[in-house]
Amino acid sequence: MASYARICEIEYELPERVLDNQMLARDFPEWDVDKIFQKTGINERRIVADDETASDLAFRACEKLFANSTTTREEIDCLIYCTQSPDYMLPATACILQHRLQLPQNCAAFDFNQGCSGFIYGLGLAKGFIESGQCKNVLLITAETYSRYINPQDKSVRTLFGDAAAATLIKASEEATPCLDRFRYGSDGAGAENLIVPMGAARRPLLAGQKPAEYEDESGNIRTDANLYMNGSAIFEFSMTRVPALFASLFDEQFAVEDCDLFVFHQANQFMLEALRRRLKIAPETFITEFGHCGNTVSSSIPIALKEALVKGQIQRGKVIAAVGFGVGYSWGGCVIRW
Repeated sequence: MASYARICEIEYELPERVLDNQMLARDFPEWDVDKIFQKTGINERRIVADDETASDLAFRACEKLFANSTTTREEIDCLIYCTQSPDYMLPATACILQHRLQLPQNCAAFDFNQGCSGFIYGLGLAKGFIESGQCKNVLLITAETYSRYINPQDKSVRTLFGDAAAATLIKASEEATPCLDRFRYGSDGAGAENLIVPMGAARRPLLAGQKPAEYEDESGNIRTDANLYMNGSAIFEFSMTRVPALFASLFDEQFAVEDCDLFVFHQANQFMLEALRRRLKIAPETFITEFGHCGNTVSSSIPIALKEALVKGQIQRGKVIAAVGFGVGYSWGGCVIRW
């Protein structure tokens, strides 16, 4: 009998260090607490400690998952790690996590660098491995520490991003219909420069002892070319154009918007999500938003939102969810999840 890939469990981990709106308002007196919340919908973000990496968060998220799962670590035969915050240039952090988590040595392990659409891409990879018969139990990990790339004097990104990791277990299941379905993908590298860390890799290496020059933009944000840069207006325009088209492509005569119970998008910020929700005419009660306590956590934002919805009872067995990721790359992806 054919097996279909199904999400079975999700856990996530946030760092202990809190960056709340009161702290940001002290650093940026022109933005008070209410203004920061109105612009972002975020109350606080979690930031890694100086000696903490994305893989440390990933490890703890996975340990939570194994502590609460009937699936043992010996049964995991594929580890997929989505990150733009690797421990090293090489080797793959996934291999380090395989050893640290004491997963079997016949477990495939690899990294991929995707960002905001990474969870959707990761689900698609897991589906391919399972439904082609290559694997039975896939551990999909998403983890980011964008705080490492952010200049503390750049409020345009410091107010938005938080560090986090999520672990999602996808298993082979003898379901009657696909549980992960209708995958759609897209990319447009013409927008690469609008969300980027320009310096530090092969194209523009950061040499030993080199201190990139700081500069100030027209909004008073200070950064260097080794810091994260985001062109907010360009990202918004991209999202308002690509996301509605991606969303529409998930549906046809056989499957309508009305067949979905819930909708979960990449948890970018309140302004963007509300603009998309209104444009797509999605009812507020069906639109999952869970980022006020953690900020924009990039590839982990969708699994965190799903986990919170599960805890709150919004998601039960049989619910149908449309999931959409979009952002850095540009890259976008969507799918339908039957819980």
